[in-house]
Amino acid sequence: MLEISREILSVGDLNRAIAASLEERFDAVLVSGEISNFKAYDSGHWYFSLKDEEGQIRCVMFRGRNSQVGFMPQSGDLVEVSANLGMYVPRGDIQLTIQTLRRAGMGGLYEAFLKLKAKLAKEGLFDLDRKRDIPTHPRSIGIITSLQAAALKDVLSTLARRAPHIPIVIYPTLVQGPDAPAGIISALKAAEKENAVDVILLVRGGGSIEDLWAFNDEKLAYAISQSPISIVSGVGHETDVTIADFVADLRAPTPTGAAELAAPRRDQMLQELDAIKQALFQRVSQRVEREAQTLDQLALRLSHALPNPDRMREQITSWQQRLTQAWLVRVESWKRNQSHYQSQLEMLNPQRTLERGYAVILTEDKASMQAIRSPKELNSEGVFQIRLAEGQAQVQFAEVVREP
Repeated sequence: MLEISREILSVGDLNRAIAASLEERFDAVLVSGEISNFKAYDSGHWYFSLKDEEGQIRCVMFRGRNSQVGFMPQSGDLVEVSANLGMYVPRGDIQLTIQTLRRAGMGGLYEAFLKLKAKLAKEGLFDLDRKRDIPTHPRSIGIITSLQAAALKDVLSTLARRAPHIPIVIYPTLVQGPDAPAGIISALKAAEKENAVDVILLVRGGGSIEDLWAFNDEKLAYAISQSPISIVSGVGHETDVTIADFVADLRAPTPTGAAELAAPRRDQMLQELDAIKQALFQRVSQRVEREAQTLDQLALRLSHALPNPDRMREQITSWQQRLTQAWLVRVESWKRNQSHYQSQLEMLNPQRTLERGYAVILTEDKASMQAIRSPKELNSEGVFQIRLAEGQAQVQFAEVVREP
């Protein structure tokens, strides 16, 4: 019978112990080899194996790390990696967790690329808040590339198809070799001085890292960042990445992609314009209909507010009748008052008194005629006038006898 005196480990515990031992034993390792069984998952992580003639080892490179690689690896590529050695506990597989990956043989160039990239990133040249907007409807488009570049033909063809109405200005320059960075910078300065374009396409076809090295120039990076004109970078193939891509306002995967990003499609613009026209016509029609309805409501309210012509004629007739009646009443009142006043005057008429048998004695004074009111005013010297109902006469008294 086997006597067990040591602690019994589960498989998981054993694998974890091995993983801890490997991580403690090995620092980051540098390994070169050929990629095989490469798979890029939807999660963004890469899984593959590194092999040579003597062996192979499983590898994983997570999304946060592989986004810095700059190209999409394929099975058969010779690469150099820096990685941490460990174990995938669930399967018990020893694996490398890749931190950096570069093509084999790039060595110094790739290291220089990474060093410059880190420097410029620290200075803020890649920050999104400093990037200029790409105009949606540029008045003209500039192209900086070589006249002999195959990319130029592709770009011009794309622009002619998408936006034949937009003028094109080409600023020719070398795009490969030691003199290329200075030529590209000079073309940028020429475009800035001319101020004839709203956006610049900086394009070149694909190639090796050596072929594209002009676009990793530090002075060119500063020139791109300081350009007052928006720049779209379309250098190499989709997997090629340069410093110019990071500094530019917008990176396109290819030169053709740069043309597509910078130029709006003419047919699409016409469709959008037609859609806007239809929407505007509909809005105007709806507004006209609403205003017409409002006008109808106002007209209805106005018709209620204004007097009806027939009703107005009836009111005028009524007012005329009332005015005529009032006038007749007033005239009758005047007539009655006149008759009363005439009666009063008639009663006060001296002639009526005379007709009742009375007479009036008047002094015949040259200044005025005055009625005699007292016997004392009678005398035999003067001439008096006596007025009767049927006439008057002048008399002179022979004798005046005054009774007590």
